[in-house]
Amino acid sequence: MPRVLYAIQGTGNGHLSRALDIVPLLQQRVSHLDVLVSGPPADLALPFSVRHQCHGLGFIFGKKGGISFIKTFWQLNSTAFLREMRRLPVESYDLVINDFEPVSAWACRLRQVPCVALSHQSAVLSEHAPRPYTDDPVGRAVLRHYAPGTAHYGFHFERYDAGIHTPVIRRQVRELTPRNDGHYTVYLPAFDEATLVNRLRYLSRTTRWEVFSKHSRQESEHGNVRVRPVSGAAFTDSLARSAGVLCGAGFETPAEALFLRKKLLVVPMKNQYEQICNAAALAQLGVPMVKNLKDKHLATVDHWLQNGRSIPVDYPDETAQVLDKLLLEQLRAGVKPVSLSS
Repeated sequence: MPRVLYAIQGTGNGHLSRALDIVPLLQQRVSHLDVLVSGPPADLALPFSVRHQCHGLGFIFGKKGGISFIKTFWQLNSTAFLREMRRLPVESYDLVINDFEPVSAWACRLRQVPCVALSHQSAVLSEHAPRPYTDDPVGRAVLRHYAPGTAHYGFHFERYDAGIHTPVIRRQVRELTPRNDGHYTVYLPAFDEATLVNRLRYLSRTTRWEVFSKHSRQESEHGNVRVRPVSGAAFTDSLARSAGVLCGAGFETPAEALFLRKKLLVVPMKNQYEQICNAAALAQLGVPMVKNLKDKHLATVDHWLQNGRSIPVDYPDETAQVLDKLLLEQLRAGVKPVSLSS
């Protein structure tokens, strides 16, 4: 049985949410599993041990709808990244599985060790996946080279290509019994608390909003807007009881909202190519999008509140089968894996 390193990008909560299901399944299938997480401290409590904690090349969320490039580059220590990359013993593993994590990916590239990408980003890079009308060569290049892989297994909102699978919906969400308590769950980590409270109250003083903010450390009430710190259990509960979800155009939260049959509206993060591609894919499904929360877009949000409908999707629980396929192709049969077009 093989020794495996599973490396996870820790920025945001999506990659770690997916790992909550993937790690136990890998532990059942391999003799030894080590986990690596890179990036800022996670908002989610992890029920498994982390062997390697790296600084990595994480992005820092801003407060006005996008990535804070100043803070991102301030915390970017290239010397530390090179040191982590050189010290990581990737050659001691039979297989490195990578969820958009740069330290292990570039350590594998440096030592010419195979690195298997198991991520949403792998699916976004497929030429068959939806793209925005306006191309972004720089954004696409960053996505392709941030954590390069030698083989690709992807997750997306639909099966756009042979190597693309439907989303990993974590067990905690699959076991929920959704209902509608009338409030709307909001997760827009690139906006600060004051901006969200101002915009949401301006939009509607009767709609109940439950906002989960990365910038808040304690719960607060602002009329009909309740602001809460990010917490996995509290967010999942709010999601299950919501009338709808207003969130960024990431992957895991929109996928879980769709799975729970919640009406959904997304605000893609500025200067984030992956989220712009996700918004294009969601638009094909019928999910509305606004570029930001400025006045000119609030009519779209109001129309969604009044007339929005849930979008039916079919997301079967196939994570175990995907992992079996990956392990078989990469370790046992010697078969060349399915690679996504780029």
